[in-house]
Amino acid sequence: MPEKHLYEYAIIRVVPRVEKEEFINVGAILCSIPQQYLRCTAVLNEQKLKALDPEADPDTIRKHLDAFMQVCEGKNANSPISRQPIASRFRWLTAVRSSIIQTSRPHPGISPNLEQAMNALLKAYVD
Repeated sequence: MPEKHLYEYAIIRVVPRVEKEEFINVGAILCSIPQQYLRCTAVLNEQKLKALDPEADPDTIRKHLDAFMQVCEGKNANSPISRQPIASRFRWLTAVRSSIIQTSRPHPGISPNLEQAMNALLKAYVD
């Protein structure tokens, strides 16, 4: 039987007008500390975005999502968080905040294949 890996995940949300607290799910972030695995994927659906806020700027939101993903991957040279261990980066990325890019609260999971778990999350919550 394949070994199962414990992980935590959160759903990445875009909240174009934070005062309204309406959001669309755009991706997921998955972390397995024992496996030293931290990944996030995000895809912005402009049609859904414009349905929430016709004045939202998709290019600016994509830049924010890119910065979020760079921190996740440890590639954002302008962010000291990028140089932190994966557990610290996951906690920082999933911290409660009032901004255009937010995440759900972290949830636990277990899977023999973390890539498949990530794909399943995207299919269930984003597609």
